Amino acid sequence: MPEGTARSPRAERRTRDPARTREAIVSTAEAEFARHGFGGGRVDRIARRARANKRMIYHYFGNKEGLFLAVLERVYGAKRAAERALMVDHGDPISAIRALVEFNFDYCRDHPEFQALLNDENLHRARHLSRSRLIRELYSPAVETLRIVLAEGERQGVYRSDVDPMQLYVTIAGLPYFFFANNPTLSTIFGRALASDAEIARYRRHAVDVVVGYLRAPAGNGRARN
Repeated sequence: MPEGTARSPRAERRTRDPARTREAIVSTAEAEFARHGFGGGRVDRIARRARANKRMIYHYFGNKEGLFLAVLERVYGAKRAAERALMVDHGDPISAIRALVEFNFDYCRDHPEFQALLNDENLHRARHLSRSRLIRELYSPAVETLRIVLAEGERQGVYRSDVDPMQLYVTIAGLPYFFFANNPTLSTIFGRALASDAEIARYRRHAVDVVVGYLRAPAGNGRARN
């Protein structure tokens, strides 16, 4: 800072509060990278909008790649925190799967920034995410929760016994992801306004029925219930 230039009270508070400064930077970077991607995102813009400086960003995150990874861990962590709140391993196994499918559908609809960041990271072949120590810790419990639900469904005779919980999770997450990521092209191809509330609600019900229908125990299973 040039001699004789006073910091604003707000800047002083942020300097004295590292956690708040870091959060402001990551939050601002999330919006920047979701809009422009990793390649188009600019650290200068992030610093200006977060009311930080580039030196501070490099101090916390090392470089632009470190900041992008922090953003990815932030959005994945937020989704998993919301997903855990469902506590789908409790109660009726059919209701649990319905709730999980509906949650993933609604989350994808309500958080386009999550989808944009995933699209960009896939273009980079998960180059940044592969460095994360956190991601597997976040998603291993999700697969284990599904394993518990599937085991209970099998015990009750309502679910088949040959389901891979990891594959099921990919399917549950993939149905809404494909629908929303490709909505403009699908709407054009089929001549239907798939972004309308009515079409979104219709596909949401379809996604639930597809997953639950696949999981149901084969007809003739003596333990299956109607």
